[in-house]
This record gives sequence, C-alpha cells and structure tokens, in this order.
Amino acid sequence: MSDNNYDAIIVGSGISGGWAAKELAEKGLKVLMLERGRNIEHIKDYVNAHKEAWDYPHRDVATQEMKVLEPVLRRDYPLNESTFGMWASHQDSPYVEKKRFDWYRGYHVGGRSLLWGRQSYRWNVEDFEANAKEGIAVDWPIRYQDLASWYDYVEKFAGISGNRDGLDVLPDGIYQPPIPLNVVEKDIAARVKKAYKGSRHILNGRSANMTQPKPENNRVNCQYRNKCWLGCPFGGYFSTQSATLPVAMATGNLTVRPFSIVHRVLYDKDKKRATGVEIIDAENNQTYVFNSKIVFLNASALNSVSVLMNSATDVWEGGLGSSSNELGHNIMDHHFRVGAVATVEGFDDKYYFGRRPSGFYIPRYRNWGNDKRDYLRGFGYQGAASRSGWNRNIAELGIGADLKQAISEPGTWSIGASAFGEMLPDHSNRVYLSKTVKDKWGLAALEMDVEIKENELKMRKDMKDDLAEMFERVGLKNVYGYDGDYAPGMGIHEMGGARMGRDPKTSVLNAHNQVWDAPNVFVTDGACMTSSSCVNPSLTYMALTARAADFAVQELKRGNL
Repeated sequence: MSDNNYDAIIVGSGISGGWAAKELAEKGLKVLMLERGRNIEHIKDYVNAHKEAWDYPHRDVATQEMKVLEPVLRRDYPLNESTFGMWASHQDSPYVEKKRFDWYRGYHVGGRSLLWGRQSYRWNVEDFEANAKEGIAVDWPIRYQDLASWYDYVEKFAGISGNRDGLDVLPDGIYQPPIPLNVVEKDIAARVKKAYKGSRHILNGRSANMTQPKPENNRVNCQYRNKCWLGCPFGGYFSTQSATLPVAMATGNLTVRPFSIVHRVLYDKDKKRATGVEIIDAENNQTYVFNSKIVFLNASALNSVSVLMNSATDVWEGGLGSSSNELGHNIMDHHFRVGAVATVEGFDDKYYFGRRPSGFYIPRYRNWGNDKRDYLRGFGYQGAASRSGWNRNIAELGIGADLKQAISEPGTWSIGASAFGEMLPDHSNRVYLSKTVKDKWGLAALEMDVEIKENELKMRKDMKDDLAEMFERVGLKNVYGYDGDYAPGMGIHEMGGARMGRDPKTSVLNAHNQVWDAPNVFVTDGACMTSSSCVNPSLTYMALTARAADFAVQELKRGNL
C-alpha cells in the first residue's frame, strides 16, 4: 500500500480499536490505526509499573497545581501522581457541561484498555429484548444468540477469569479459574444464599485478569500486584498493548500512527460511501488525508459521535448518520456510587494473600423473575471484604511502642459494595458540537446535556437500601448505606449517541454496526449501544467488534463495500 491508501482505517486504539486491528489484519487487510495521542509501548513505557507510593514526591496524591490544571479529573480517583498524563487533559481537550458530566478519557495508544476496571460480563437474553418489551427507545436489531459465539471467541483470546454459575441473569462464558473469594466473602456468600433461599448470589468477580498464563501470546498470569492502571509488564490483564496489538503487528498488515486526530470521515455523496479520513497531526498541526475501503470508528463513544458530526456536513447539517435525528442522542452511563458497608466479626485470626485485582459480584435480582418494582431494569453490586491496614485511625494510641505494635497488626474486617445501575436511553440526553469552545487544535468541543431521570432516581433508593438490608439480615455490624456524589460520566461507561436499530429513520447503525448512510463505515465502540444493561460493557464491545470485522471482510470480498 502507498503511504496514504489502505484497505481499512481504524480510528482509536482502545479496547474495541485493538480488536478491530487484530481481526482485520489477521484476515489479510492492510490496516491503518490512527490514535490521537502518544504511543505507549508494552513494558518499555510502563514507567511507574514498579513504583510504590513512597517513590513519588507527594506520595501519589494530587498536588494543588494538578487540581487547578485538571478541574474535572480532581472530582474522582484519576488525579494522582502515578497516572498523571495518562488521562486526557482538560486544558488541551476541553468540553462544555450544560449539565455536569465527568468525562475521563485516555488519549494514547491503548486508550482506556490500560486504565479500565476489567470487569467482564456477558449481557443476558433479556438485555437485548427489554426495549421492545417495554416500549423504550428502539429495539435492538440483534439478540443474545447473535453474539453468543462471539462472546466465546473474545473470552478465549482475552483471558477472562471467572466461575460458571449457571444463572440466566448472568450467562456463563469461557473462563480461566476464578480469582478466589477470601474467607469472609465466602462466609457472607453462604449466609446470603441461605437467607434469600438462593434468590440472591455473591459470586466471584469475572475479570480480564488471567489466572493462567498464555505463553502463545507472551502473557503471564496475574501477579496480584493490583497495579493494573500503571500498565502490566506481565501482560496479566487484557489490554491493546498486551493482547490484540502484538497479534495484529505480527501479521505485517498493521500500521499505527499516533498523534493523529481524526477530524472527519470523508464521504462521496454520489457513491454513498466513505473514502477515508482527514486528520490533524497533533504535533505539527498539519492536515493529512488517508484513503481506505472501510472505516472503523472506535474513538470511544462520544469521540466517535463527534467525528460523525463533523463528517459529510455538506449533505447533512448534523453530520454523517444524522438523517435519523438520533446522532448524539440517547447518551447513557451506569449510575453508581451508592451501596453499603459493614463490619464483620469472628475472623480476627484470618487474613488473605496478595492484592487481588477483583472482588465479588452480586448479579441483578430486581425486576427479574417474579420481582416487580416501580421502575424499569435493575442493578448489580461490585465489592470486596478486607481488613483495615496500618493507616487506620489509631490516634488514641499516641506514639512509640504502642503505635509500632498497632500498625504491625491488621485491623477489623469490613465489607462493602457499590451498585451499578442501568440507565435508560432517552432522546433528551444528548451531546452536540459547541459553537463557542474549541480545543487546542481548533476543533469544536462537545457540549454535554445529560442527566439521570426519574427511573434512575427511584432505582437508587433500592440500590442503597437493599444492600444495607442484606448485610443486616446476615448478621453484620455497623451497617451503613450511602448515596454518594454521582454525575453521568463517572462510571466511565459512556454509551449511546450512534445507536444500532432496525430502521434508518430511528437509528444511526444497522444490525452489523454499519452507518445506514455509509455502509462502509462501522461503529463498534460504546456509541453503538441501544441500551446499557447494568453490567460492565467492554466485553460486549469486544464481541460486537469481532463480529462486525468478520462481516466487513466478507462484504468486501463480495464487492458490497
């Protein structure tokens, strides 16, 4: 291929972009992956992977200067010394909050695959059918069975640890042995099962942290360091760098170009096809054009929407995919920061090994089976039990020998969990291009007009009260339910904006993730989601991407693209 002509262009290098690169390159296409940020090489560029808190000038906490520079990142855990520079800067890439929206972005090769929480759950049968049954938004154009074999496919390659629990609400997958529950979690799980007669479950978390090595991919199993967000030199968790990118590069068919900000997809209105993309080089501010037969948008949900909005504006004022009037609408997240904590007695002689990267999961039980609530859909809990450490409050012990003795012994056992609730798609929850605010490169920033609605507010009451009631019922002490500070975006599970559907009049994409108005443009990141379920979405992005890539190659061979 010449320097600017390829079979396929992929915009973005995160979880879905990495999968697109692997699948398309393995199938023989010459592929260009464009990433707006810097390159990060596996192992070599994980500069903080072996550091501890005391290795940082301010012990890995945010400085006052950092808080001033990054007013959005300071709202939650992303702002610290160890990952500073990994999350996108609000200074260079601002956005406008018509309503509060906490947008945490990873602008570098690998994207948020280096920073994600790794919880990996399949959607269930009902998740794909609920919209149609309840008259919400539009019907998904696919069903669970359309993705089942692709879930198998991506789980085998990625390396997901988990247990096969035989529950319809949380379908089983292809798993390595689970990360074990600790002694307290096992005990509480047994108590909950007995108290609720098997209707509620505390399960091993299903995580993209391997418990067995994959030598064929040069990946070693998890070392229980719990430093995943610093990059894993062992390849113990799934990321673009450790898993999909090496395979794609080994084919000789992939070119990766960092510092490439895709401004728009180029569109031939006569052929009704995309011809490639236009980029701005983030280092020299020059504009370049790359041509291709197909384009995969995987820039993360809201960035993919932004690219579409900037494309084909000479044909559609709202951009490519806007003919349905749904582009930029139906934005979703998982609402959370609500749950309960408690102390656990009777295990002072027990401890646990290592620093696990995953804890337990309580799958959805509300509006499931015979349970009916005054809201739609449901939620699940993610949590863990642990013993407090040296930094617990021991001020009353003073200093000297008493202090030394106190910090050498573990504290009390506690258990806690946060609920993740499904957010319904709603046309009024939207993003759009700002007419006044631009980023460092002169591109229009996104404006966020998204909020949780009455359905989510009703659900949050159960999300808090249910877990507190559960802990009290099984005999835990000092139970405290909480409903903390949450705004859309905080879940870092942004979805929607270019939803799949059955009708080009009401959706942006068809059943194969193709833009209705440009069938050689595929969107397989979070933008494509028609609803949000209550489980973490990344595994579904992987399956959708692998499925769409397979279809795209077949259609290319048939001459349909």
